[in-house]
Amino acid sequence: MDKAALRKTLVQQRLNMPDRLRKSEQLMQVLRFWLTERTDTVIGAYWPIKGEFDPLPALHRWKEDGALMDEPLLRRIGLPVVNKQHKTLTFHAWHPGCPMEEDAYGIPKPKDTELIVPTLLFVPCVGYGPGGYRLGYGGGFYDRTLAALEPRPYTVGLGYTSGFIDDLEPEPHDVPLDAILNDNGVVWPV
Repeated sequence: MDKAALRKTLVQQRLNMPDRLRKSEQLMQVLRFWLTERTDTVIGAYWPIKGEFDPLPALHRWKEDGALMDEPLLRRIGLPVVNKQHKTLTFHAWHPGCPMEEDAYGIPKPKDTELIVPTLLFVPCVGYGPGGYRLGYGGGFYDRTLAALEPRPYTVGLGYTSGFIDDLEPEPHDVPLDAILNDNGVVWPV
């Protein structure tokens, strides 16, 4: 399997999806409903690039819902910050309007905010397949980060139905996700 070519094809398909807005709204509903069953108070997410699903509006709503319910623990959202030396990610507090700056890859990251450790981590999927495996951009940042985090957060891939690859072959270093959500619902675990 030529994963570089597959990544390129899947990103192009995602960028050119004529019904991406509708599918994003569907995935937003799936995500919001799925979150109602979780008790996590610190969630790591990502800044969407290359047509990825944007989880941040749903997560901000989740955070605000927690404040409205007078929960004793404040709900927090973190976005990744790249450690170029170790090629891993740390997560720093994010909220709408917080100061942002671009990282080494041109992706916005929180600027000078507190380091947080998520217990639940949403991961973007270029593609995904059976067994909870995802196809990312090939840098290995999430795999290295998950291998190093203790305790390991519950990991959830987010992607569109068009990203499913029925014959995706995981590599030895690939770490399976605990769950995968798409615009049709929960696709892993089945």
